[in-house]
Amino acid sequence: MGDIDDALRRADEETFTREPPKSTRARVNFLVGKLKSTRAVAELLGVTQRSVERYRTGARKHPPQDIAARIEAEVRARWQPRVRDRRRRQAATATGITVETRARFGYTAPVGSTDDGRLRRLTVHLPADYANRLFDAQQRGASDRHLREIVAEGLQEVYFKDGGRRADALEVEFTDIDYFDVSF
Repeated sequence: MGDIDDALRRADEETFTREPPKSTRARVNFLVGKLKSTRAVAELLGVTQRSVERYRTGARKHPPQDIAARIEAEVRARWQPRVRDRRRRQAATATGITVETRARFGYTAPVGSTDDGRLRRLTVHLPADYANRLFDAQQRGASDRHLREIVAEGLQEVYFKDGGRRADALEVEFTDIDYFDVSF
């Protein structure tokens, strides 16, 4: 996973209306409810079926750290899917997304009309069509490079070209991401 994919997943988690289960027992019971069997949960987590049954009954409360992290990640990935879908649909059709980043932006433009690439910190609201393209690409399993191209195009049009009011021939390249965050 890349920076942009991780940021989209974090933004999804920020839309939760309730907190996911906290205890190992509650988390495992949630996963069993979603996957319908302890065997499926065991395969998902890479543990034995008996271990899942122990977590489920509370006989074993503290799994090893790596297994606890896997349990938490799988619960978060399945928690409140309708809330996530509703927020994504809203962002993709109406509200758009806000991108906050610190990255190196390289430029291609007519000679003498732009600076050399440099680190910039930007917070830019991208319209719904860019959000829609970004979500579709993520759903299709696009590479981080492709996701970066979509974001770069959005930043180029909205921020650098100001919606077509300036810098017509400017092409922006989005590289060396220091941090990247998205909110719906």
